[in-house]
Amino acid sequence: MDLALPADAPGPAHTQSRYHIYVQIAMILAIITGVELLLIFLPFPKPLLIGSLVLLSAVKFLFVIFFFMHLRWDRVFCTILFFIGLVLAGGTMWALLNLFSVKDSIPLSFQP
Repeated sequence: MDLALPADAPGPAHTQSRYHIYVQIAMILAIITGVELLLIFLPFPKPLLIGSLVLLSAVKFLFVIFFFMHLRWDRVFCTILFFIGLVLAGGTMWALLNLFSVKDSIPLSFQP
């Protein structure tokens, strides 16, 4: 008696390919991290170094949120809500950093 699975049932090949993409993304993230570490020790001008590190970090962030947080397969509304929260958090962080900056914390007696 043949106990074959129905045509729409996920088999071992489907399960393996589903996890294969996550392993590939983890490898890509590890390679990007290695490039970031390599960039730190190479003699690049500081603006170029900081710009490239920010760009690589942004790429890693997008990989993580779209694949590991499943935003790629969510409704567009959920993705928009996530990015609205991200923009609000970034704006709050920027405002707090400007509000409590180092130049404002210098005592008045030490100012020239």
